[in-house]
Amino acid sequence: MIRCKLKEILDVRGESIRKVAEGVNYRFESVRKLYNNTAPFYHRDLLDKLCTYLEIEIGDLLECVKEEK
Repeated sequence: MIRCKLKEILDVRGESIRKVAEGVNYRFESVRKLYNNTAPFYHRDLLDKLCTYLEIEIGDLLECVKEEK
């Protein structure tokens, strides 16, 4: 399962979802879903904008987590 780590990144930096959404010029709701890890899919353009804005690599933002059986 792919998990987004946006919440952890923003919490450490003290940045709000709204500020980041405005900074990347993207819909707040889409960024909020990534933050809450409830997005059913990931928009490549949003991931690119977030990585650029936050100055991180895609591996810092997304991780693969093995599901428990």
